[in-house]
Amino acid sequence: MGVIISVYGGIGQGLLWAVLGIGVYLTFRILDFPDLTAEGTVSLGCAVGLQFINEDISPLIATLLAALIGIFAGLCTGLLHTKLKIPAVLSGILTMIALYSINIRIMNGGTSVSIQSSQSILAPLKNAFMDMGMERQIATHTSTAVVGLTACALVIALLYWFFGTQVGAAMRATGSNERMCRAQGIDTDSMKILTLCLSNGLIAMAGALVAQHMSYGGTNVGTGSIVMGLAAIILGEAFMGKRSPFYVKLALVALGSVLYYIIITLIIFYGLLLPTDTKLITAAMVVLAISLPRFRRLARIALDRLGFGKADKKEKFMMEPQLRANQKIEFKR
Repeated sequence: MGVIISVYGGIGQGLLWAVLGIGVYLTFRILDFPDLTAEGTVSLGCAVGLQFINEDISPLIATLLAALIGIFAGLCTGLLHTKLKIPAVLSGILTMIALYSINIRIMNGGTSVSIQSSQSILAPLKNAFMDMGMERQIATHTSTAVVGLTACALVIALLYWFFGTQVGAAMRATGSNERMCRAQGIDTDSMKILTLCLSNGLIAMAGALVAQHMSYGGTNVGTGSIVMGLAAIILGEAFMGKRSPFYVKLALVALGSVLYYIIITLIIFYGLLLPTDTKLITAAMVVLAISLPRFRRLARIALDRLGFGKADKKEKFMMEPQLRANQKIEFKR
């Protein structure tokens, strides 16, 4: 029973963090832009959202305001890259470093800020579920899952509509072939800035939601969020087809985030690693997932040499230097 409750809690957290995964997907997969602003933007969303709640502002409005301020973080990165011609990775790092100091100022000089659990966006649902007879822990996990699922559904629906418009199509085209877009008269710099704003707005919203779930937030919440988002994307892409519709891809990224948190929850529950090792687990998962295609090619070639399989000709050409040399000799003849 304990493991089921733990997994249930992991599903709820995964759905909250799925909004971040979708935001990272916009820059890494659609725009092909390695945006490292996310680590600072998550903490920005936490700080802004909780501070507004402490000022007696509605949790829903505070979450939306956090997303709005996150848009400005993306705008800064976009301007550094497009107008000052600073490389993409360095632009994100510079904004992330600047956000560290800005976040501390937002938190009145501290490195963390907290709220009462009764002030969060989850509280009304949690109280309603407890009134229905649910145990406190189950009610907490259920309210987290409902809020996370609702946020994911709204984000996916809005993004699916937006990317069906002319502006959205131009953004996707910019990531696919920037030179062709410029030849067609599309302002690719504006498309990059708009995508970065949209991505960081979603990431800040995820930070605000997660902070309300934990009832606190700080400068360390965003640490490793980029790798976490990549893990969600890679796990989700394992279920993607080559011609999957756009909304399916976004939904599978959300599923990847849920799977990631289920894996982390199970590893910690069975004591295989300590809770402080979660970043190590995440990094190992991403490395393994990215390296898996190469290991598959090597395995196919090894099986082919032993006579147990048939490696693809293209794989042999790419993986065996001697074979490439022989093919060049034959070509010259």
